[in-house]
Amino acid sequence: MPEIAEVARTVHYIRKLLKGKTIAKVVANEDNNVYGKAGCSHTEFQKHMTGKQVVDAGQQGKYFWMIMSSPPHPVMHFGMSGWLKFKDEHTYYYRRKEGEAEEPWPPKFVKFLLETAPESGEDKVEAAFVDMRRFARIRLVDCPGEEIRNVTPLKENGPDPVIDKDVVTVEWLKTKCRAKKVPIKAMLLDQANISGIGNWVGDEIMYNAKMHPEQYANTLSDEQIAQLHKSIQYVCTTAVELLGDSEKFPDDWLFKHRWQKGKKNASNTLPNGEKIAFLTVGGRTSAVVPSIQKKTGPVAKEMDEAEIVDGDDEKKPKGKGKKRKAAVEEDEEEEEIMPKKTTARGKKGGIKDEIDDAGTVVNGTVNGTVKGKKVKQIKQESTAAETKPTKLGAVKAVEDNSGRRRSGRLSRS
Repeated sequence: MPEIAEVARTVHYIRKLLKGKTIAKVVANEDNNVYGKAGCSHTEFQKHMTGKQVVDAGQQGKYFWMIMSSPPHPVMHFGMSGWLKFKDEHTYYYRRKEGEAEEPWPPKFVKFLLETAPESGEDKVEAAFVDMRRFARIRLVDCPGEEIRNVTPLKENGPDPVIDKDVVTVEWLKTKCRAKKVPIKAMLLDQANISGIGNWVGDEIMYNAKMHPEQYANTLSDEQIAQLHKSIQYVCTTAVELLGDSEKFPDDWLFKHRWQKGKKNASNTLPNGEKIAFLTVGGRTSAVVPSIQKKTGPVAKEMDEAEIVDGDDEKKPKGKGKKRKAAVEEDEEEEEIMPKKTTARGKKGGIKDEIDDAGTVVNGTVNGTVKGKKVKQIKQESTAAETKPTKLGAVKAVEDNSGRRRSGRLSRS
């Protein structure tokens, strides 16, 4: 799943290639997950994007958006496998394999294609939003560009540790930790607390801070919280400044060595000989260095229950493996955690991957608020939607499988 650094990379390329240009042509493909679950439709997106100029782009954690010359504005989330590709420009954060052919255009799994009008002798720019697994979300928000962060879904998410440094202070983090009797990594992954930290960034922060990821947040000392804050700022800022280009990451980062899990003859050790362990708790996989990340308080699960993988000694699942393994991988890959919602009975529902509509449905539109003002979100136009109320089911939050991503990431900016 693209995390804070990968999304920053996308915003960088939007500003580089689309900012100041007019969208001359839009072709959006129907997808009831990508558009529909965000309260939008492909026809509405196509209609409201065509003919507008891209004024700027922005980010909050894993969400990003384009500010257009007039509302509504597109707000997007990559989910597990989404990406914004540009023709003739390799913007992806994975490297192409040696000898791999250029990808055809348009690429596979397209949700929308944008084409700019040629200006001042420049060639047109073509962009494509792709998503193979359909967990991405594309919505339109009808508000002034400067108010985008004050409407759903951004207002339900916590501050961005890089953009909102003035908010994410040591005292702010101390207050969060003291109020949370949950494993510290789980607290960081909850996007309602802080935006943009996913599995690999969370593991890197834990490793840099020398903390066990499952120690309860409310047991950390003031000194540990200060170190945690320092590690959050260091890891997130460094990754964002390098635009998620892992070849430029510091050599002493855990990221450089964590992707060997499951590979033949993998040693799963750091250059200094320290072992890397992989904890699987609640469907989430964490890379941990036990000799460095010590427990100083209660943890959610004892370390001796961890699986320390060493090459061919990796333990294999028993029994009916394939279906169970697929389900676990699905759970581990879906990482976006959203704030709890209150049901009609007043009980809090489960944590969601993404809040589809956080407002009251009135005549086919969803109303949010901006500092007390009504703000409409562009709602999906369909006969079925008008005649039957959409059931907003909770989407189970699951995790990005850290063992699946490999270190063969992008080497060019």
